[in-house]
Amino acid sequence: MARIAQVPFGLAGSGVTAPAVAKASSEDSKTLAGMLLAAAMAALLVVADQVISTWSDGHLLAGWVALWTVAFAALAFLATPLRRISSYGASAFLQWRAQARLRRDDEKMWEFARQDPRVMSEIRIAQSRTIAES
Repeated sequence: MARIAQVPFGLAGSGVTAPAVAKASSEDSKTLAGMLLAAAMAALLVVADQVISTWSDGHLLAGWVALWTVAFAALAFLATPLRRISSYGASAFLQWRAQARLRRDDEKMWEFARQDPRVMSEIRIAQSRTIAES
């Protein structure tokens, strides 16, 4: 079925452009990556603290050095993969949301066209023109 004038209702007349949406999604994925990194680091530090507290037996300085070594090693190894995962997840979510919005817009248009014969006749003319061109 041919689409006619696909302008999302939420962006029409708002002055929001495609680069602005792409920039916002890039910033959102960086924020998500930071949150995932913080959560992974917190979980890893809790586990490292439990392990170190069982064998440190009064060697508090050695325990803290080992704990921070684990923390910085985890930062070095987990930052890039978590950034990639969050970026992929954010872009997949944005694509899904855009497709869902297009489906809703199409459903609204068809519902409106069913109630207004003028709009339905314009859609049929556009479809016949598309068929004739191909």
